[in-house]
Amino acid sequence: MPKRVLVLNGHPDPDSLNRALTQAYVRGAESAGAEVRVLNIGDLDFSPNLQFGYRKRTELEPDLLAAWEDIQWCQHFAVVHPVWWGGLPALTKGFFDRLFLPGFAFKKREGSLLWDPFLKGRSGRIITTMDQPGIWYRLRYGQPSIRALKAVTMRFVGIWPVRTLVIGPIRLSKDAFRAKALKKAEVAGRTDVV
Repeated sequence: MPKRVLVLNGHPDPDSLNRALTQAYVRGAESAGAEVRVLNIGDLDFSPNLQFGYRKRTELEPDLLAAWEDIQWCQHFAVVHPVWWGGLPALTKGFFDRLFLPGFAFKKREGSLLWDPFLKGRSGRIITTMDQPGIWYRLRYGQPSIRALKAVTMRFVGIWPVRTLVIGPIRLSKDAFRAKALKKAEVAGRTDVV
């Protein structure tokens, strides 16, 4: 049975390299027999503001409800995003804030600081782009966006293991560099579902 893959393109610009990387990843996954669904963050209509935190539930917009169905459907969840100020774009961060809620993605245990993750059995992939070399981002800054998404978000709700692919520097990159990046994303899509 082919693996069910959901890919979130976390860049709001439809003409971004992230959109092309998403498409390359999808090609790779489909070539390995996976069934793939794609969410483009810029196409979704929702407020990224978790206005009341967890104190009071804000009703989910139809696009978030449909995205949640896709997350429940998938066996592998890939996120493609740029690094902006060391983190995720605001819409992408808001997507997780609004959707990975108690009662949806995890449950807090009564009278305890522990929790139960609800998305176990899914693997993940993070493909991230940046305007600096990946080694610099890791050694100088400690990869804050990757650590937050991989360990603090995805692993917290049970998505594990999570592989990463860092692509940078994008700024001043040439066509040959971008073509190589697209090939890496395609290979990642293929190998993630085998």
